[in-house]
Amino acid sequence: MNFSELSRVIDAVGKDRGINREIIIEALEQAMLMAARKKLGPTAELEAHWNDEAGEVEIFQFKRVVESDDKIADDDREIALEEAHKLDEEAKLNDELGIKLEAVNFGRIDAQTARQIILQKVRDAERDIIYKEFIGRKGQIISGIARRMERGGTIVDLGRTEAIMPRQGIIPGEQYKPGDRVQALLEDVAESARGPQLVMSRTSPQYLIKLFEMEVPEIAEDVVEIRLCVREPGERAKIAVYSNDRDVDPVGACVGMKGIRVQNVVQELRGEKIDIIPWNEDVTVFVRSALAPAEISMVRVVPSTNTLEIVVEDDQLSLAIGRKGQNVRLASQITGWKVDILSKSKLDTRTKGAIANLQHIEGLNETLAQSIYQCGFLNVLDLSRQPIETLARIPGFDNEGAATELKRKAEAAVQSMGLDAASGRDIMMHNSGPTPSGAVGANATKNATMANADARLKEALANAGEGEKK
Repeated sequence: MNFSELSRVIDAVGKDRGINREIIIEALEQAMLMAARKKLGPTAELEAHWNDEAGEVEIFQFKRVVESDDKIADDDREIALEEAHKLDEEAKLNDELGIKLEAVNFGRIDAQTARQIILQKVRDAERDIIYKEFIGRKGQIISGIARRMERGGTIVDLGRTEAIMPRQGIIPGEQYKPGDRVQALLEDVAESARGPQLVMSRTSPQYLIKLFEMEVPEIAEDVVEIRLCVREPGERAKIAVYSNDRDVDPVGACVGMKGIRVQNVVQELRGEKIDIIPWNEDVTVFVRSALAPAEISMVRVVPSTNTLEIVVEDDQLSLAIGRKGQNVRLASQITGWKVDILSKSKLDTRTKGAIANLQHIEGLNETLAQSIYQCGFLNVLDLSRQPIETLARIPGFDNEGAATELKRKAEAAVQSMGLDAASGRDIMMHNSGPTPSGAVGANATKNATMANADARLKEALANAGEGEKK
């Protein structure tokens, strides 16, 4: 290894690889020091310093000054005062004298060791630079060139490093060939022994948000916010938008003149349909927008099950549910509530069935049964499982005594109807098949009136279950 003209080499490496000059100098000093230690032995006390004027790494061996040659116990660590004065006239006993080593003759092995140290230091510095560059871009859109396909995804060349876009980060139906341009979200940046591991994604909801930020100046200026975003990549997405300026329509801003802004995003996502809806803190208003273009007749909130019961006209049912349940599924995700959709005719059937079921409770008339049903309880079994404090919120039972009595009678009705309170199954009929939500079994040993009521309820709720989607 030629250690001359090191200053030129340092400048060239620093420029080519973008590495700070001091880091390369430190690597050279460490490499030269290790090579010198191998040459002079482990007991020698050595230091290496870069001389910028001379353009070389200088190695100094430090020795303690002793009185005379016969006092020297270790030639590598001590020097006689007479010899020390030849190097430094002001040297005194017990001084630590730094002696510059002239032209250390490094062998081939020593040179290889030095080279390995320098290369490792340079690689470490490069990795640190790349990590710092890309960790600051995490969550932003980056571009690269597809280089090769691997089992785990697509390897993308970003210039100074590579990233992987795993299969789950690729929109269904997309295929990349070597040389194709790839744009995606930098989803993750992690340090590893092999250098920074960069992960890209085109399926992340955040990628959709960033695309709108690029297309819509009002979002970049914080006039319009994207509060929520849910996606089924390549198929459909919903974003909830909000304006901080009353004079700016958030939906119109995202759609753009003649739909140009949203169409640019759709094109980038290979035709993914995007529903842009106004965000509203009132979930009953918000869910109506989330289920558009279907027209909603009624929204009923059931806090006990975190459910929104949606009623639509019969001709709006398929529109509200969407293709393969996509519309209602995304509406549920963006609102954060379970969404059940019923046609108006099925709701009427379910309501009658639920009222009939609740009237199995001793002394409960139709008016009180309707009051219980309006609070979200569809059957006796559900009611019997509720704590007293929950039952006390029902109009007509709004004190502890009345609520306690209602729970006792509901539990008694469960027993009389032959229901297994733990599993919700009919213990008299031993029915192992699936039962629609809210359905109960008839006790064959009870009177005909009760049996017929339960049979009607089963039929009604089974029919209602066909129209109910989650």
